[in-house]
Amino acid sequence: GLARDTFVVFTSDNGGERYSYNWPASERKGSLYEGGIRVPAIVRWPGRVPAGRATDQTVITMDWTATMLVLGGTGADSGYPLDGVDLLPLCQGRPVQFDRTLFWRTLKEEAVRQGAWKYLRTGKDELLFDIPPNDPGERADLAAYQPKKLAQLRGQFREWNAQMMPRPVVTVDH
Repeated sequence: GLARDTFVVFTSDNGGERYSYNWPASERKGSLYEGGIRVPAIVRWPGRVPAGRATDQTVITMDWTATMLVLGGTGADSGYPLDGVDLLPLCQGRPVQFDRTLFWRTLKEEAVRQGAWKYLRTGKDELLFDIPPNDPGERADLAAYQPKKLAQLRGQFREWNAQMMPRPVVTVDH
């Protein structure tokens, strides 16, 4: 009877490593292109999560913390709110559709995903993509055609980033 009472999530932390085939996504683990951040998730809970169902709902790893707390009959401490949201209704097949803005940063890249739109800065290049269903491979940079959307997402990233700890300074000893 343990399977009936056990909620199982199988997922990964980031995109595929160097030997992975990430098509149609471009790049791989360590990059903020979709191939570096997009991963599948598989959920199993017999009798409570419908088998064989798929969703295109964008979620993030932090959502699993909020979901596990709800499953455990508790929530986050009010002094330490979570960034994630409870995915249990989505997992149980209830009609749930929500959008939110997601942010990522590495030492060399930064990205914002809002709905289908994605802002990506890599080096000095600022790129704008309309991901699903139009450009899952991030091949068509729309920055020159959508300057207002580019500026909006860049501004949102800067506001979010100003609230975060500074990026570490990397030095090389010789």
